[in-house]
Amino acid sequence: MGGSAAAADTCGGAPRLAVATPSGFCAGIIGQGFKFARGVQPMPDGSVLVVDLGGWQKNQGSVWRLTPGAGGFQKTLLMKKVDRPNGIVLGPDGLVYVGAIKRIFRFDPRDPEGTTKDVIGGNSGTPGLPGIGRHPLTAMRFDARGDLFVNVGSGSDHCEGKDGRAPDAAKPCPETTGANALGVLRKYTMQWPAGTVKRWEVHATGLRNSMALAVHPTTQALWQGENSRDAIQAAIKGLKNDNDLPHDELNLIEAKASYGWPYCYDNNVASPEYPDASCAAYRAPLRLLPAHAAPLGMTFYTGTMFPAQYRNSLIVGYHGYRAHGHRLVALLPDAQGAPLGKSIELIGDWGAKPDQPGGAPVDVKQGPDGAIYLVEDRSGRVVRLQYAAPATAAPRK
Repeated sequence: MGGSAAAADTCGGAPRLAVATPSGFCAGIIGQGFKFARGVQPMPDGSVLVVDLGGWQKNQGSVWRLTPGAGGFQKTLLMKKVDRPNGIVLGPDGLVYVGAIKRIFRFDPRDPEGTTKDVIGGNSGTPGLPGIGRHPLTAMRFDARGDLFVNVGSGSDHCEGKDGRAPDAAKPCPETTGANALGVLRKYTMQWPAGTVKRWEVHATGLRNSMALAVHPTTQALWQGENSRDAIQAAIKGLKNDNDLPHDELNLIEAKASYGWPYCYDNNVASPEYPDASCAAYRAPLRLLPAHAAPLGMTFYTGTMFPAQYRNSLIVGYHGYRAHGHRLVALLPDAQGAPLGKSIELIGDWGAKPDQPGGAPVDVKQGPDGAIYLVEDRSGRVVRLQYAAPATAAPRK
């Protein structure tokens, strides 16, 4: 194979992923062979940590390190038998925080013993996360002050009973109330440098599943990608399917605000199970995303590798298996800097070729090199999206 052909098959030295990208971009596969890759964390030393859920059975998860070398990234197992790990973030103390079922723990990746310490749940002294029902997985983000925001997903789809029956519209959804309410974001006020929880509270409610969280680099505001309900066609007469309803959402999170689940959907429309809901009492989304796009990871882009128009854009992975999923998009900033401008597809046609299964991106992070790193759980790959200015064609003689 000639040099130009070999270059066409690689991206930054890694095997090129057969997808559509804007001019100058390419996506390379830097890791593969994971069972159910769900979390990614690029590290300052150039390595990349990967969380593998392992499957939906208990204690099958693992944490790995990808280390760059002359022959590509080398894969090393750091820990195993973790209970359905999903989220992973780098803490203000330089330690790595991992979200598992009912708990969050941390570890120092430089520690050869792999010692872990519980921060929430376990033996931390702070009550554990609910970790029950339809959405038990943990997602989290630190803000600029070092406080930790944690998703507590709903136990149901739209507050239906265990038998699938519609909820009682005359009563509040029972899982949204009480000290361990579901469908909320919790805020854990942290003590540094100890990295322990000082106190916690419910920060925002009415959020079905907040797997995608990101803190704006200049305003420090918390943004959330809402995974909206399924099966709405079963309750709306004449609606053939739910392929385009309801939309997923992009929400600006504010303390003590409620965002409407399960009573309202889209731009504060009453859910069919709650036709008399007073939706004006809830915060409407600032942007409607495609229906069932399933945003499971997102990050604000602050690097300099990508063209200037992407600066402070929100890079979102659409995990969904339906028409609007299996892609990566950039939501450009508007005049006020909010991610409400044009949407640009950074990775598309993911699965258009027979030898490339449709991608299902989950966690999305920016690396210290300015590239975007993401994991996808359908084929168990770790992907790096990078930009290099297209080569100028030589003048014809």
